[in-house]
Amino acid sequence: MQESSFVSLPFSRSRLTLVFVLAASLALSMVLVMGRVVMTGRFTFLFLIWNLFLAVIPFALSTMLGTARGPLRARVLVPVGAAWLLFFPNAPYILTDLFHLDSRPGVPLWYDLAVILSCAWNGLMLAYASLADMQRLVQLRLGPIAGWAFAVVALLLSSFGIYLGRYLRFNSWDVLANPLTLFYDIVNRLIHPFSFPGTWGLTLVFGVFLLVGYGTVRALGRSHEEA
Repeated sequence: MQESSFVSLPFSRSRLTLVFVLAASLALSMVLVMGRVVMTGRFTFLFLIWNLFLAVIPFALSTMLGTARGPLRARVLVPVGAAWLLFFPNAPYILTDLFHLDSRPGVPLWYDLAVILSCAWNGLMLAYASLADMQRLVQLRLGPIAGWAFAVVALLLSSFGIYLGRYLRFNSWDVLANPLTLFYDIVNRLIHPFSFPGTWGLTLVFGVFLLVGYGTVRALGRSHEEA
């Protein structure tokens, strides 16, 4: 299929609205985190701002791919797409920060719940927004079945990435900084799957959860377009 069959994702009014809403939601999360710092004098949840920054990266990459045109897109598609897949798990990963919810002095439990849920929501929405961009690019070139197959594989891989980050404490940059250990741990779980039931349990459960959520969001958007 010729490059002209690619349709870019221009900054239309709807796209700008999406960016504005996501930015406003991110700002709310940062205000909540900083409000907690002011209330307690402690930096307990400041790591959430870093996690939000990492969650923005795949959305920024998919936006860059979507707005690239002609030969430029062809040149950057593979490296930027690979970087997107590498950083994509950082967005839904924030859902697991709910593990940090606990009663702490100086702040109501409901406030901490609001802080973490706000950040988790942003991570999930950034993940779905960037995945929709990438799915559209695949679909325009290879068709709708390939587009949905890509989305399913990306969400399952992101769930596996969530496991690697939450339980084995790997980061995206460990692909370059610590590749041998990362490779060993991944291959070990592939060769001996029954020795690591937690790995595949989390990957499957989170993968299905993320897929159902993504399908719901896409269906809601489509139903409003048809109304």
